Amino acid sequence: MIRMTSVALTAAMLTAAPALADSHMGKTIVEIAQDAGSFSTLLAAAEAAGLVETLNGDGPFTVFAPTDEAFAALPEGTVDTLLMPENKDKLTAILTYHVVPGKVMSSDLTNGMMAETVQGESLEIMTEGGVTVGGVNVTQPDIEASNGVIHVIDGVLMPQ
Repeated sequence: MIRMTSVALTAAMLTAAPALADSHMGKTIVEIAQDAGSFSTLLAAAEAAGLVETLNGDGPFTVFAPTDEAFAALPEGTVDTLLMPENKDKLTAILTYHVVPGKVMSSDLTNGMMAETVQGESLEIMTEGGVTVGGVNVTQPDIEASNGVIHVIDGVLMPQ
């Protein structure tokens, strides 16, 4: 088990998005993302990839969820291209790279740990100087859902 330092956890919590501050324990990962209003691109991508039903399933899942701003920071046209039906496999690989089986809370993290994704590759988690996953900042950790947990991130993770 990993333990975040109180400084790192506090820093991560200070950047938390207010829309996700309330308790959501009765809702699934997808329902929480829908209610938040800042994950429309992620939800559209999950729909295009056929992953909504899975992410509404029993889980548990840990989702590193990029915001709409994170998707907007990708090179122009990237999202539109990924949403095309002929790119469904690539889109699915990218989205499943953001999901780790099980429920991994910030208190479970250790600096330098590796987390194997549903996609099959692993992500490196760093906890010193703020929490990062695959080099992307976690801006709000530990949003608990009935079927797992969401950690909001400020970038889109791309598998190798």
